[in-house]
Amino acid sequence: MIVEHFPVGPLACNCTILGDERTGEAIVIDGGDDVDAIVERLEKHGLRARQLVHTHAHFDHIGALAELRERTDASGLLHPADLPLYELLNEQARWVGLPPTKLRTVSIDGDLRDGDELRVGEIVVTVLHTPGHTPGSTSFAFTLGSQARILSGDTLFRGGVGRWDLGGTSLDDIVRSIREKIFAYADETIVIPGHGPATTVGLERRSNPYLV
Repeated sequence: MIVEHFPVGPLACNCTILGDERTGEAIVIDGGDDVDAIVERLEKHGLRARQLVHTHAHFDHIGALAELRERTDASGLLHPADLPLYELLNEQARWVGLPPTKLRTVSIDGDLRDGDELRVGEIVVTVLHTPGHTPGSTSFAFTLGSQARILSGDTLFRGGVGRWDLGGTSLDDIVRSIREKIFAYADETIVIPGHGPATTVGLERRSNPYLV
């Protein structure tokens, strides 16, 4: 199994490539920018992207979907509760004080639903609907060797949680999502947030000021 996490775009969104070495198939999570860099990494590993999935519909996480889908011929997936937010893609930059973007939107190829399993080769990724940062915010869980990992998007950060004033719902929803979905995993589970350094379920359970 090939696993690579790397930042993309001016907001350093953590993009992840999960690849099955036997079949050469891959899932790309949060390919929000830097399409050339994503495609180069896929080619370096001899991988073909089959699914382009997104933790939520903020522009730094999904802004490159149109181009990346054209370059890879993979399917773009998003939780349906975030479709209205995706339609506002080019207005979102203003919300964080950046100039408006000129990004293309495309029709989403399929929905992400809580409990779904995404598969490429022998890789199985479990979809966890974790609303709050946005209505359709989604985390993804998978196992590398014997260790579980969670891609938490902008729901859970090391020592913090995501904002809820950028098309989201509420802090209560974020906390509930983390407690019910992410904290259901063991303390040693590694969490890769949408931005910034990795953490573990145990560390956040013990010390995150929003969650203790």
